Amino acid sequence: MTSKQFISRQVIRTAISMNTLGINRGTSGNVSARHKKGCLITPSGLRYEEIKPKDIVYIDEMGASHGERAPSSEWRFHHDIYQDRQDVGAIVHTHSSFAASLSCLRIDIPSFHYMVAICGGDDIRCAPYATFGTKKLSDNTMLALANRKACLLANHGMICVEQTLDKAISLAVEVEALCEQYWRALQVGSPKILSKKEMQTVLKKFRTYGEHANYNGQ
Repeated sequence: MTSKQFISRQVIRTAISMNTLGINRGTSGNVSARHKKGCLITPSGLRYEEIKPKDIVYIDEMGASHGERAPSSEWRFHHDIYQDRQDVGAIVHTHSSFAASLSCLRIDIPSFHYMVAICGGDDIRCAPYATFGTKKLSDNTMLALANRKACLLANHGMICVEQTLDKAISLAVEVEALCEQYWRALQVGSPKILSKKEMQTVLKKFRTYGEHANYNGQ
């Protein structure tokens, strides 16, 4: 099996997982992974359960597509992110219910919960609205993702970027949970926001989050 075939299978598995995990429905959303100087991305308008490795489309470093099918309509922001962010190896874009709901309010998610820091900062930004598939949407996305691993897209959904597909889908689940918690808190009142100082402390702790410690028996 070639590396392209292996990554294509991982992209398909991740796309199916979005729906299985309940953070996406139908053919909305899209998934990609870095490959060579470009990326491999899900095709446009095809049910994830029906996608075969040969249906996955390669977008090269110039933005040209190679494959039997048309790439996802959102291929542009995938391409631009990979070209700008060398730390990114995978991207998951979903239309999850709570993220989409908050994006329709066009609000950033503040540090109402310390886990917001898992996205790389003290908030999760909402990119201004632009028509799907456009360069403008890509430009807005890039600004919202600056120094972040996730953002909302106004009247649209969310994007999560990570080193691997497994990490990207896990982050998407975390972001949807945060969106649900914030949405529910807003039904009761105005959530108390953690200070920038506290979030800096959390961000520092998150730099070693999940790493193995040298156990010394204490």
